[in-house]
Amino acid sequence: MGTISILGCGWFGLHLAQSLITAGFTVKGSTTSSDKLAVLTEAGIAPFLLDLSMPILDLSTPTVKTDFFNCEVLVIAVPPKARAGQAGNYVPAMQRLVEAITVYGIQQVIFISATSVYGDHNTEVDEHTMPAPDTLSGEVLVTAENLFRNAEAFQTTILRFAGLIGPGRDPGRFFAGKTDVPNGLAPVNLLHQLDATGICRAVIQQSRYGYTINACAPHHPSRSDFYTKAAERAGLVLPHFRLEKLQWKIVNSVYVEALLGYAFEVDNWEYFAL
Repeated sequence: MGTISILGCGWFGLHLAQSLITAGFTVKGSTTSSDKLAVLTEAGIAPFLLDLSMPILDLSTPTVKTDFFNCEVLVIAVPPKARAGQAGNYVPAMQRLVEAITVYGIQQVIFISATSVYGDHNTEVDEHTMPAPDTLSGEVLVTAENLFRNAEAFQTTILRFAGLIGPGRDPGRFFAGKTDVPNGLAPVNLLHQLDATGICRAVIQQSRYGYTINACAPHHPSRSDFYTKAAERAGLVLPHFRLEKLQWKIVNSVYVEALLGYAFEVDNWEYFAL
């Protein structure tokens, strides 16, 4: 088995790292918090303190060059900051990262993007649909995707994740106790942590690089139905939605089955547990 470096061992990245270690890979992981280094070490991950806002990618730090970027596959699991004024730093950081990957000779990259690149335009979308983002984070991700897609020195598979839920992200809490929540009849597009990890692991194990793959569970109940049942399941105050269908989309994941032969572990939100 080879060595995988995961840039961003947050909620998803840490779970992916643990899954890859179980599968026999050597895993290096980065965090922006010195307090989390011990957590990574305890999980069997070689820990690195890296912050994309700092000049660590100016190619002058020997530790970064010889250790973290010394890998067969680099997984980039660093989303744009949602806070106002910070999203603009994301694309320059990704550009520096592309340059670093090129210099360090990494051949295979996985970039974690999001289905927000499609925007909500009242239609179904799949991997052949052109992105049409309607949020700043979606616009930033489209630009970042193109940086990696157009790089000539290495191959990148782009994984567009739907909304992530799972342990520590209980959807029952998202709208619990809220009233007059809009867009209650719009379909949900969600992905369980198990499948986010499983799909990414499948790309690595099958060496499927140079693709763009949607990752979204095939079940799309309404927001009202899903989040009300999730709150009930969690024993929380039920939300109340406006029964209207305004902006929406349904994300189809064609390549998950057609390219990877992957079967979703959580494919029906009526029967899932965190």
